[in-house]
Amino acid sequence: DAHSGENIRVEHWVVAERQGQTAALNMLGQREKYTAVPFFWSQHYDVPINYVGHAERWDEIAVEGDIAAKDCLLRFKRKGRTLAVASIFRDIESLKAELEMERQSAT
Repeated sequence: DAHSGENIRVEHWVVAERQGQTAALNMLGQREKYTAVPFFWSQHYDVPINYVGHAERWDEIAVEGDIAAKDCLLRFKRKGRTLAVASIFRDIESLKAELEMERQSAT
């Protein structure tokens, strides 16, 4: 994971597809690193759940929205830096968080 600097395993078909694209570019002689932010999404009983980033250790969880109403976004932070975002019915915010994490890991 380029964002956290840790080796992780993500079992999601889109991640596998993106990793395969990077592997193919390398086989064709282009030296590309896989830098996509890890994520997965799922749906349970018509409730969409998104997770972007990677957090094993955090010192703060910032909650936006209402967890009980199943309309929320949780930011897992360490030392003020967002490591991961979990969301329910917040697809746009989740995508924005993914883009921001990609920008951060590119610098």
